[in-house]
Amino acid sequence: MRRTFSLIIILLISIAVLAVVNLLLGSVRIPIGDVCSILLGGGSNEIWNNIVWKSRLPQALTAIMAGAGLAVSGLQMQTVFRNPLAGPSVLGISNGSALGVAFVVLLSGRLGGVALSRLGYLGDAAMSVAAILGALAVMLLIVWISQKVKGNVTLLIIGVMIGYLANAIIGVLKFLSPEEDVKAFVVWGLGSFSRVSGDEMILFVVLMCVLLPLACLLVKSMNLLLLGDRYAANLGLNIRWSRMLVIISSGVLVAIVTAYCGPIMFIGLAVPHLARALFRTSDHRILMPATMLCGAALALVCNLIARMPGFEGALPVNSVTALVGAPVIAVVLFKRRNDEVQE
Repeated sequence: MRRTFSLIIILLISIAVLAVVNLLLGSVRIPIGDVCSILLGGGSNEIWNNIVWKSRLPQALTAIMAGAGLAVSGLQMQTVFRNPLAGPSVLGISNGSALGVAFVVLLSGRLGGVALSRLGYLGDAAMSVAAILGALAVMLLIVWISQKVKGNVTLLIIGVMIGYLANAIIGVLKFLSPEEDVKAFVVWGLGSFSRVSGDEMILFVVLMCVLLPLACLLVKSMNLLLLGDRYAANLGLNIRWSRMLVIISSGVLVAIVTAYCGPIMFIGLAVPHLARALFRTSDHRILMPATMLCGAALALVCNLIARMPGFEGALPVNSVTALVGAPVIAVVLFKRRNDEVQE
């Protein structure tokens, strides 16, 4: 217990430090004293004020919430399917978001004569709404299917097939769409923490602050699901209802994050493994907060690398998450394998 408490404190401090570093570093370096002054409302440099308040602070908060949400979603999927390779996109929910955006972005220029990418905030709002509707439509389909099938493997395969179907439709839409709309869709698909600002950022943070505690209410059910369906049922757990609730929770988290940030890959897959390796437990009462904190910290690291000094603009977040997450998972899995061999 003491080790767990110490690790949580270290992660909290790490998140605070990384958030501050995200405010300091970028294409324009701002001294820490000026950043503190700006946050306290006393900044005199208008350019630095705009950089901190309108760009870096929203990005840092978005990265924290998105990282935590995707990590929890990945943990829930890996628990429900008892599959270490399961992630937030395993049931095709992320593909549903992409399909919703594809319909809006790729058909806007062809049917309406005006590319959605030229509509500014109106276009961004339309993309967010389309992403949420697409993800929720797929999630409702998955929930309905989960009531009809008993096996987790069957449901997993159906989810993968839904993802392939969505990608096929997106491919057809790309082929039929103008080049400008295809470019806008591809840019959205690269993922970014910089799209959320102003009132959108406040709404996103509020939504995640509501959804993450609700996900924590499923901790007991997730612990029982780890024991196997038959044993959990003997302990009084309604397997079908509990599985549906976990899938809904995971799906809503993915839908909201994808709507605001685009499809952010790898965090949901990698972070649960990292949390298990650090805390050496399968108890979700510990894993749930640990996964949230690890996800927030890793997302801040990726956001910082994407905006490293010397780069003009920012690198695609998905490229950075894979570069950072893949070595972490490789090290964790090799270490776990070595420990099993030694035992």
